[in-house]
Amino acid sequence: MHFQRFAPCSPLRPYVHYFWTLESAGLGSPTRPFRTIADGCPGLIFQPPTSAPILDPTGKRWPTLLLHGQTTQPGDMQPQGPFRLVGACLHPSAVPTLFQLPAPELTDTCVDLALLPATGPALAQLLQDTPTPTQQVPRLAALLLAALRSAREPADPGMVYAAEQIRAAPHQVSLAQVRADCCLSERSFQRRFKHAVGITPQLFARICRFQASLHQLRAADYARLSEVAYAHAYADQSHHIRAFQEFAGVSPRQYRLQARPELGGFPALL
Repeated sequence: MHFQRFAPCSPLRPYVHYFWTLESAGLGSPTRPFRTIADGCPGLIFQPPTSAPILDPTGKRWPTLLLHGQTTQPGDMQPQGPFRLVGACLHPSAVPTLFQLPAPELTDTCVDLALLPATGPALAQLLQDTPTPTQQVPRLAALLLAALRSAREPADPGMVYAAEQIRAAPHQVSLAQVRADCCLSERSFQRRFKHAVGITPQLFARICRFQASLHQLRAADYARLSEVAYAHAYADQSHHIRAFQEFAGVSPRQYRLQARPELGGFPALL
């Protein structure tokens, strides 16, 4: 598979981490299943009509244009042939502003964005009328900008701050201090964070810590696997293994054997 990522324009940077394209190797290559893993970010995925369908773990076909929320558990996806995907990795709290949906409604699920009247039909049609991924990425960016201009719910600056603080140092951050920085009670902090991000700050911090350890594994920046566990403040290697199995479906050792180098920059796929 071939993965590429593209930086968003300045107005979208508070809402989009990056745009990306993912293509299978070609017509003559076998199509291996791939696994979605928890990465702390919602996302938008467009599958052109000419691409082979991709089936979720229940055997259901992905819609042409899907919006997914937070993923808290791994899931295996099966391409039915050569495929091409174009997407956007969104900031953790971007869904309520860009799509006028409470983030918890999308946790561990997705919606067919083409069915949402606010943004979907025009976006789906424009993407289908654009032939190549390099043309589809700017189209996707332009339509997200249009969604941003018409947004009825502004971003919650406190929850944007909280998510950024947790992502920056998930094994060191004090959630109590982040809450105090936001001048919120425990109950209000939990409620507002879940509305914006889709999961509790505690679960979000656990996913971000897992992702930080995954990044170190991908970079091969260690001599022993136990070093990765201790570098990210896991109590011991067994604790790290349990977290890895929860969010990736494999142990760190199994990950080393199964990881695909071509997906090294894609934190949501194995």
